[in-house]
Amino acid sequence: MSYRSTSVKSKWTKTKWLNKNANLRKYVPQTLPFSRSNLSSMLSQYSTVFFKPTGGSGGFNIVRIKKLANGYQTQHNTVKTRYSTFDALFGQLKQRSRQRPYLLQKGINLAKTKGRPFDIRVMIQKSNAGAWKCTGIFTKIGRPGKVATNYNQGGNVGFLQQTLSGSGYSQGRIEKKRNELINLGLSVGRLFDQHLRGFRELGLDVALDGEGRSWILEVNTRPQFYPLKKFKDKSMYREMLNYGKQYGRKK
Repeated sequence: MSYRSTSVKSKWTKTKWLNKNANLRKYVPQTLPFSRSNLSSMLSQYSTVFFKPTGGSGGFNIVRIKKLANGYQTQHNTVKTRYSTFDALFGQLKQRSRQRPYLLQKGINLAKTKGRPFDIRVMIQKSNAGAWKCTGIFTKIGRPGKVATNYNQGGNVGFLQQTLSGSGYSQGRIEKKRNELINLGLSVGRLFDQHLRGFRELGLDVALDGEGRSWILEVNTRPQFYPLKKFKDKSMYREMLNYGKQYGRKK
């Protein structure tokens, strides 16, 4: 049986779907297609802006742009570059965007667990009966000094309980956040079903900021969960795989 689940590569398409929904819009950090005027407008509002390929995955080719007192700094992987003028910065980004389209996204200052930034993956899958279920929530803990938290960017995976506990959350607050994330995942699944048929799995990347507010950074239509195999407790991995087998997913 071959893999059957609808895939949408364009982050811009998916962002527009989320923004059209009154309940989900508040979870979306401002996101715009890359252009000179959009870059200028976003840097006038935010101290950090992310420059992301519209169709990229795995945290590759993401550039963090920071506003400094006298210019700008970009960071790609661990390499930092300074620009004294807006023109110089724009010129460099324009060069990068020649190969593929890019988006600009308001930077969220990620919450930290034991000093390391993290974000959260909310996995939802649809059974053959057609109902969405949240089959797991895990965290991606970034390597200090890297722009993305992704596993293939040297990050680690963790359980929500331990990660939020390491971020100073009480048990009650962890449960409240877990329920919010489950409901958020199911709402996104129902919304995506209104736009296209055939979705069987979605992986939401959710950031928490310093105040504990949730932000949807991205919705992946081909989410990976193989790093969960590393856990001693493989129950979450097994449940995802059991669901996945219903639509031809092998790992």
